[in-house]
Amino acid sequence: MAPLPVLLAVAFVAAIMAPHALSDPSPLQDFCVADLKATTPVDGFPCKPASTVVDDDFFSRAITASASTRNPFGVNATRATASTFPGLNTLGLSITRVDMAPGGLNPPHSHPRASELVMVLKGEVTVGFTTSANQLFSKAVRENELFVVPRGLQHFQLNTGAGDAVFVAMFDSQSPGAVTPTFSLFATKPAMPMEVLAKTFLMTEDEVGAMKSKFDGF
Repeated sequence: MAPLPVLLAVAFVAAIMAPHALSDPSPLQDFCVADLKATTPVDGFPCKPASTVVDDDFFSRAITASASTRNPFGVNATRATASTFPGLNTLGLSITRVDMAPGGLNPPHSHPRASELVMVLKGEVTVGFTTSANQLFSKAVRENELFVVPRGLQHFQLNTGAGDAVFVAMFDSQSPGAVTPTFSLFATKPAMPMEVLAKTFLMTEDEVGAMKSKFDGF
């Protein structure tokens, strides 16, 4: 067994490194405005030459306009990530505007690379997440109120107000990612094996087929 001082040193290094391991890497320069025309495959975007960076690279109107909610879920998300707002590149930040019709639902999903801070701008939105112990935490969030969803946990937003609702979701990653179980099970290409779905949901293959048909076109 390693000496106690060595174990303490390892524990200390792990403790100070853990927070950094759970978010995007810190930048090594003042800024790295994304060069969206570059073809070099990297984890993110390469930087534009500093001499070509202009004021508007740090400005965006990406989420100013409302989006149509004419879809089965009554919800639409407008994202500002590094791919639409180049100034965000390497800063570990992104934001999404979500418009919701009355009764609209942002179905349960998770973000594998980010925690999420929800701020309601209009109406009332019930936000909830489930833990790895299958415990549900939820709250009706109203205008200018906040609700936070820890990294990687399944969560949802439901418009429980009388009219339309709008909220913004802020992320500590420039690319949070999104995994929606209904789509990742019933709308994959190629299709998830029927036996896997039937056994997972304790359903017959005919029942699974009926469920899958609801997600055709997604």
